[in-house]
This record gives sequence, C-alpha cells and structure tokens, in this order.
Amino acid sequence: MANPERPIPSDPLLFIQNCVRNRNVFWTYHVNMRLSGKRISRRAIVDSTQAYEIIESYPDDKYLPSYLTYTEYGGEQFHVLFAADVGGENVRVVTAYRPSNIEWLPDWKTRRTQQ
Repeated sequence: MANPERPIPSDPLLFIQNCVRNRNVFWTYHVNMRLSGKRISRRAIVDSTQAYEIIESYPDDKYLPSYLTYTEYGGEQFHVLFAADVGGENVRVVTAYRPSNIEWLPDWKTRRTQQ
C-alpha cells in the first residue's frame, strides 16, 4: 500500500528519465563509493537514460519508492537503483553495479530463482 507522504510516480520510467535528463539527481554516498570500485561513471548513468528499463519495483522501500533499472552504455550492461522523490521532483541514485551471472540470468534483467 502506497504511503501518501511518499507518492509513487504515475509513470516511474518517464519520471526517472526526466529527472536524469534535467539533472535533478542526487548521488548518495553509497553510490559514490560503489562507482569507483565498479568502474561505472556518472556519465555512463546519465548518458544511458534512453536505454533504461525498469526490471524491479520497490514501492514500499525504506525511504522512497525505488526502481531497479537495467541499462547499457558503451557495450556494457549495468543496473542502477533509483529512489523517486516525486514531491521534490528528483531522483536519488542509490547504487549502481554490473550484474552477476550468479544472481541474474543471461538477459541481466531476470533474477535467478533460489532453489
């Protein structure tokens, strides 16, 4: 059930894309630490906006509704977790990483089921 104090975007993908295109983005401490270790640049995240696909939604996430996206840039595939602040008209980049074949199927969009 959606929390009225944390509204969910009517079109999450479009909301995320518009926020990133308009540079209404906050970069969390966590993502800043992960980007350097994972060799994913902010530019890759920003420049791959058109390729974003939401692969998982977490409307009841701890602070804000969040969305795990799959994207590609420069022949590389990676995931970016965005938290959507509808009231503030911005997104927060929570984390970014290259998916592992241990957790993800070869399409990098489908989690493996745990057996």
